[in-house]
Amino acid sequence: MSDQPDDLVLDAATLRVLAHPMRLTLLEHLRQRGPSTARQLAAYYEIDSGAASYHLRRLADGGLIEEDRERGTRRDRWWRARHRSSVHQPADSDPGERQDSRAYLNAVLLAYSEQLRRLAYTAPLLPDEWYAAAVFSNYTMRLTPAELNEAKAELAAVIKKYRDRDNPAGVPVALQLHAFPLLEPNDDA
Repeated sequence: MSDQPDDLVLDAATLRVLAHPMRLTLLEHLRQRGPSTARQLAAYYEIDSGAASYHLRRLADGGLIEEDRERGTRRDRWWRARHRSSVHQPADSDPGERQDSRAYLNAVLLAYSEQLRRLAYTAPLLPDEWYAAAVFSNYTMRLTPAELNEAKAELAAVIKKYRDRDNPAGVPVALQLHAFPLLEPNDDA
């Protein structure tokens, strides 16, 4: 997958395409595990193959995936991701895109919660070496918006350092970093 462009900065159109948890899930699957067919993805995620095909076509129409013409036949279409990751900075959104941005956030949270649910069944079965290397953490800090932006930039640089190595001996590792204020409805922000 090293021939893929690294990051796709999401615009309003791609935010709308990705505002569905199953599309995010299918896109991440293609990024992490490589090309696949709608039938294979449908079996893996226990969804109807017609629904998988529909979501894959929407992802393709949005420029997020493409048909892998080196594999399969007309009846057995293979799909691959066009980018290694997606980046969305809500601050960069136009005011008219905020609704799409919030819908995307909702889909991301639903997709990641499904990924964590699946992890609950597989994490205890990890080989000892991988289990010892894994981390499950939760940090709470008191930050200003400027400090959070600074932390995001520093963490992105660290992630880029490791991602750019493109280690053929490595396996796909999911790294999820979420940063958001813990505000209650009546809090002054």
